[in-house]
Amino acid sequence: MTQQAFATETDDEGRDPGSPRRFRGWAHRRLRRLVGDGLAGPGVWRRGLVLAACSVLLALVMRLHAHVPNVVGNLGSLGETFLPWFGLLIPLLLLGALLRRSATAVIAGLLPAFVWAGLFGGLLSDKTDPTADGDLTVVTHNVNAGNVDPAGTARAVAASGADVVALEELTETAVPVYEKALASTYRYHSVQGTVGLWSRYPLRDVQPVDIGLGWTRAMRATVEAPFGDMKAYVAHLPSVRVRLDAGFTARERDRSADALGEAIAKEPLRKVVLLGDLNGTMNDRALRAVTSQMRSTQGAAGSGFGFSWPASFPMARIDQIMVRGVEPVSSWTLPATGSDHLPLAARVSVG
Repeated sequence: MTQQAFATETDDEGRDPGSPRRFRGWAHRRLRRLVGDGLAGPGVWRRGLVLAACSVLLALVMRLHAHVPNVVGNLGSLGETFLPWFGLLIPLLLLGALLRRSATAVIAGLLPAFVWAGLFGGLLSDKTDPTADGDLTVVTHNVNAGNVDPAGTARAVAASGADVVALEELTETAVPVYEKALASTYRYHSVQGTVGLWSRYPLRDVQPVDIGLGWTRAMRATVEAPFGDMKAYVAHLPSVRVRLDAGFTARERDRSADALGEAIAKEPLRKVVLLGDLNGTMNDRALRAVTSQMRSTQGAAGSGFGFSWPASFPMARIDQIMVRGVEPVSSWTLPATGSDHLPLAARVSVG
């Protein structure tokens, strides 16, 4: 063979880009041709190392969020509650990389972008099933104990066309108002403690569910729908707080989530829908006893993140509609009422 048979691929200037000594120079020239001298000047690979390290750290935190320990202040659960918002740091890091004129920081800044897209990109598309009408529309709403217009809130919920409505954070004085306002639309209802269920269809086997609080904040009932029986659970898990001295205080919520998950796991009826304010997101590991056995209607048949709290500027979906043995068709948020939470709605196929 001739010597040319062993020749390696060369760049436009006749140099071998595969050579370790020349790769850096070859990459530098390519970058200069693509973006000009602004991002390809001297030191383009050495500048912005701190920005690059921050980008890599952000990518690791998002990708490995389940391994961030909860030992100190429940930092893992706190981060998982607002995990989608970590994506706002990505354009800032990329902007800093461009201002710093650092190719290393630009490339590193793409890592968290890919991780975020892998985690949440699917939520941005509309997953509503256009071929299915569904059998039943369900709504859940934390009406807020301090709601100054419970009658208006009840009318707004009824106007959604829901067949089954779950309300949380009911007060003793507000219950008669909701009962009166919803009576013409929903013939059947039951209030257990601070949660209630209203239905167009008969309810049977209505029982409170013990979630370890000493008072009733969860219930279950069998909905006798024309398409088949379905068990409806309504739950309002304890609130969480972020405190400087204690971090993310969620131990009571976590214990209640475990108790709720155990109750659902023992439920003999195959078709189950969970409606309520869980004070946690699907990403929060503390709710795994529930989320491991049920599907979120928003993740399966919604469009966008479906944030529900706070109503004035929703930042997290801590209210949930989840199903087991029931097929979600569509999922959406309803307009704000007098509550600090947004109502959630979903259309499901029960038959």
